[in-house]
Amino acid sequence: MSRIARCSCGRLTVRCLGEPSRISLCHCHACQRRTGSAFGIAIFFARARVAVDGVYSTFTREAESGFLVSSHFCGACGSTVWWEPARMPDWIGIAYGAFAGTELPPPDQQVHVKQRLDWIRLDIPEK
Repeated sequence: MSRIARCSCGRLTVRCLGEPSRISLCHCHACQRRTGSAFGIAIFFARARVAVDGVYSTFTREAESGFLVSSHFCGACGSTVWWEPARMPDWIGIAYGAFAGTELPPPDQQVHVKQRLDWIRLDIPEK
């Protein structure tokens, strides 16, 4: 199985082989800002099963865990497509929405639930 994630303009693509290892819905403030939404959803694949094609820029920040996270986005349209969490060096996180139009499993966990907005009610295990 192969899935392709794309930025909004399509110039940056990420091809992922096989099934994801984890799909995580995150309520942290950084994900809220990154997505412009109430939360972010990351699909994690093993680094060895991910191939990037296209030009991108990188923004690195310190996560709430204290580890660095490098987000990669299209220089043309600005869409964040994938990121590399330093605390999980063998994994690549890819934006769920970048797979638009692709049938994907739902998140299997939600994290940073203390920052979840009060009106959000989800039937997803908390970690």
